[in-house]
Amino acid sequence: MNIENETDPVDPADEMLPPDEDGEGDIDAGDEAGEEAGGPRRCGLIAIVGRPNVGKSTLLNALVGQKVSITSRKAQTTRHRITGIRTEGDAQFVFVDTPGFQTRHSNALNRNLNRTVQGVLADVDVVLFVVEAGRFGLDDAKVLALMQSPAMQGKPVILVANKLDTVQRRAEIAPWLKGMQERHPFAEFVPLTAKRPDDIKRLMGVVRPYLPEQGWWYDEDALTDRSERFLASEIVREKLFRLTGDELPYTSTVVIEQFQEEGNLRRIAATIIVERDGHKGIVIGDGGERLKRIGTEARQELEKLLDAKVFLEIWVKVKSGWADDETRLKSFGYE
Repeated sequence: MNIENETDPVDPADEMLPPDEDGEGDIDAGDEAGEEAGGPRRCGLIAIVGRPNVGKSTLLNALVGQKVSITSRKAQTTRHRITGIRTEGDAQFVFVDTPGFQTRHSNALNRNLNRTVQGVLADVDVVLFVVEAGRFGLDDAKVLALMQSPAMQGKPVILVANKLDTVQRRAEIAPWLKGMQERHPFAEFVPLTAKRPDDIKRLMGVVRPYLPEQGWWYDEDALTDRSERFLASEIVREKLFRLTGDELPYTSTVVIEQFQEEGNLRRIAATIIVERDGHKGIVIGDGGERLKRIGTEARQELEKLLDAKVFLEIWVKVKSGWADDETRLKSFGYE
């Protein structure tokens, strides 16, 4: 484990392009699979949108059946367009977990996150608008306003009222849902708790009829279109935020500088980027204990996720102002 305070540029984490980027590849394979089975297939892109911290990433992981997006109590954890895939019966669900739409800060990072959200909405077949059951605030309203854009005309929007288990008076949900219907003509209402398998199964049943009849885009056993390198950066970032809590500003990130496969071994070198020397000290912790714990927990989870032995090195570097620098954002892999 190494700790540095350098200013040299670092390589961005690799990202895999969607298979339909050039109209070829896996889409054709999915069409053939459907034809061979002798029946129509359904496949569609489903966006998961909402303000920060309503449980979008937790919902995505539950829908896919495996962790593909990081979760944290810290707002603004998700920063990229994360695709999760689940194939059930004749239907392939391609879920996109978007960053929480930012309404409070206008730095380059947040502008980038909001462009990602808006770009996703232009391409999808169905939108899952996620809110906390029984609650609807100004930040939720600003996200809902995106559903009024010309690109969204005619697209079904399903209201997902998450965290139902935290509602103490269930009798209040019905009038709340009625009020939500007055705000927007939602195609469906689905109150649920994302961590309950029965609720997830019910949500998938609601979404399925809205998927277009077409060939599958991915192999039947695919779970995500993201590379192992990208997932490694996300897992390290999750542990960083979980173990620093509110001490560390969200303007910190992780970049993978090296990812090598040697049989069943993955050699990974990661750099945690912070904006100030004081933030570096927070990450390192007393005697390096916090950085060591971040590395240990990240390595253990990566070994489970990749089903391989992982050798993980982590550095900490200070790069002031990176979150408001468009050039550095691109160099760090932000779209």
